[in-house]
Amino acid sequence: MKITLKDVRLTFPQLFEPKQVNGQGDPKFSAAFLFAKTHPQKAEIERGIVEAAKAKWGEKAQEVLKTLKASDKLCVHDGDAKSDYDGYAGNLFINASNKVKPMIVGPDRVELRAMDGKPYSGCYVNAIVELWAQDNQFGKRVNAALLGVQFVRDGERLAGGGVAAADDFEAIPGTEAAAGGARPVEGAAALL
Repeated sequence: MKITLKDVRLTFPQLFEPKQVNGQGDPKFSAAFLFAKTHPQKAEIERGIVEAAKAKWGEKAQEVLKTLKASDKLCVHDGDAKSDYDGYAGNLFINASNKVKPMIVGPDRVELRAMDGKPYSGCYVNAIVELWAQDNQFGKRVNAALLGVQFVRDGERLAGGGVAAADDFEAIPGTEAAAGGARPVEGAAALL
């Protein structure tokens, strides 16, 4: 079941380059999406998890889901268990991943690239995920496949994000900006 998570907070984005988890397994694109425990889509997400379970386990779905929930093997998790992470306490979160690069777009639906600086950890996004049930040699779970992310609006950066702006620096006496870029400080090369 496909769900578009609306206006959720992006954390731990690995959207432009795939990465292994703890140096193991196939590299994947991934992200976590934070949302309030009262988010209007909470019931839709729960229905999607039940539908994915019924598609895989039929009449045994409710029994399997009870076991999976007790062992935290659903794609939705309680952020209070990760309260040492910025923004997690008091929220829920969905982990989603995919071996295939997800579509990443801006509010205008134009594709974004890593050099655009968006989306970033802490911003708000819409995310399309597909819920699916796993039952193989790695065990039973209900997972979320990451299909796409749309940057919606800025938010406070998480996990030490951000860079300095030019205005954060003091002007150095005796230097002027050259046409086409800043001129190096005289004698700076001798310091290196």
